[in-house]
Amino acid sequence: MSKERKELQRTRMWKYFLDAAAEVIEEEGIEHMTIRKIADRAGYTASTAYNYFKDLSHLKFFAAMRFTSDYVKELPHYMDQGENTVEKWLYSWECFCKHSFEQPEIYSVIFMDNLGSSLQSMFDDYYAIHQHELTGLPEDLQSILMEYDFSKRSVLYIQGAVEEGFLKEENVQMIADITLMVWKGMMNTYMNKRRGYTKDEAVKRTLRLVTECVLNVVESDRRAEIMFDR
Repeated sequence: MSKERKELQRTRMWKYFLDAAAEVIEEEGIEHMTIRKIADRAGYTASTAYNYFKDLSHLKFFAAMRFTSDYVKELPHYMDQGENTVEKWLYSWECFCKHSFEQPEIYSVIFMDNLGSSLQSMFDDYYAIHQHELTGLPEDLQSILMEYDFSKRSVLYIQGAVEEGFLKEENVQMIADITLMVWKGMMNTYMNKRRGYTKDEAVKRTLRLVTECVLNVVESDRRAEIMFDR
């Protein structure tokens, strides 16, 4: 079989299994996924599924990615509300928090679960087949969304804030890491029901903490220019 035909077969089989996985997620939740259940629904054996997915966690990851399309579509519209890079980044956080706290199990699988060391290649594989999900987005935003590491995504984007004079270069990685830790901490708290937050409360508190952290590293003489109040 030629390489091209193998890729076509792989793409077709992925679709069968991911369509089946999406149905299970919608009907029962991602926590109830099993390889056998997905394979049965797709009309294949579990052993066939393992020819295309390393294990259940990998299948969960690719299936979960299917449920981020609304976030990807809305993201540019949120960011368009900002007048500078810092504001646009904060609006991107608002969009991300809205969708991630609406579907915590989905986003925790993608950005919090331990999926091994091949995470970027998994992201690359997904978008190689689902490139259409990024169609119409600005090229710079496409390249950022194709980066698996959420902290690196932030670093890539907020470099513009350094060029605009809002941030110092030495603070970029730090604020990218801190804001990600804020989200992960709140997501863990929310999913474990440790504080009894509603979805809206979790979103609002996360955004407030992220905003405070960001403003603390914005150059003091430029803070008044940041108009973001959530």
